[in-house]
Amino acid sequence: MSSILKKGIVFLSTSILMILAACQGETGDSNEENNAAADISEIVGIEPGSGTMNIAEETVEAYNLDLDLLPSTEPAMITELQRAIENEEPIVVTLWQPHWMFSEYDLKFLEDPQGTLGESENIHTMVRQGLEDEHPSAYKLLDNFYWEVPDMNEVMAKFGQNDDVEPREAAEEWIADNRDKVEAWTEGIEPVENETIELAYVNWDTELSSTNVVALILEELGYTVELTPLDMGIAFESLAVGEIDGMLIAWLPVGAASYAEQYKDEIVDLGPSLEGAQQGFVVPEYMDIDSIEDLPTK
Repeated sequence: MSSILKKGIVFLSTSILMILAACQGETGDSNEENNAAADISEIVGIEPGSGTMNIAEETVEAYNLDLDLLPSTEPAMITELQRAIENEEPIVVTLWQPHWMFSEYDLKFLEDPQGTLGESENIHTMVRQGLEDEHPSAYKLLDNFYWEVPDMNEVMAKFGQNDDVEPREAAEEWIADNRDKVEAWTEGIEPVENETIELAYVNWDTELSSTNVVALILEELGYTVELTPLDMGIAFESLAVGEIDGMLIAWLPVGAASYAEQYKDEIVDLGPSLEGAQQGFVVPEYMDIDSIEDLPTK
């Protein structure tokens, strides 16, 4: 065999080995991407004791997930989600829709075959007993207030993505652009003088949106409005004992179910102010999983 032929065979063999190694590397990278869920050890949640966390705990148990459910806050959870997305890392969070994060990033709800996280949710307005007699104008507005998911997303998008915009400013702009809806809610309601209404809210963008819109309209009617941030459970308790007048924060039939059941005889449920909401386990679109069943199990 000539030296030239030998060199050709060696060169060809080396080239084939390099190509095979490259293919194996690509396959390995692909497998790493496809199995990204295997690297997850936790689910980033929100406030402990909330209905969302309660059903998240039930879901972890129902699917026998080998994951820690970490209590947090909405801002902290969002920060973790943003950091993971910037680095294209796997992450699972408890999140809900409407939420401005869905318009900012490519996110998806994991399928829930067992239905432990529920399906469509409604956000209910609730008031204290006696409010209708003592403050009929405020009661009527709270009873009339109803808007759609796109309305709430429009308000959230203005302040959720811009730290220089306050929720009240975003609500003012939405009201200015939607006077027809506001006039429908306030039609026939008598204005007042020297009356004060206190509304509780949880520090979620959804509730900041609706609460600020309603507060501004109450102010147009002549009320002085006090807004009090509370955890979900404390808000229900405060409403039940008459320490606050109303709230637009109750996700039902699942999110706030335990509190709604506990205090149902001590508060007045005015029904949904928004329908078609959803909550569940959410991941970035780049994660190659579609169902809770794809997460690590014990």
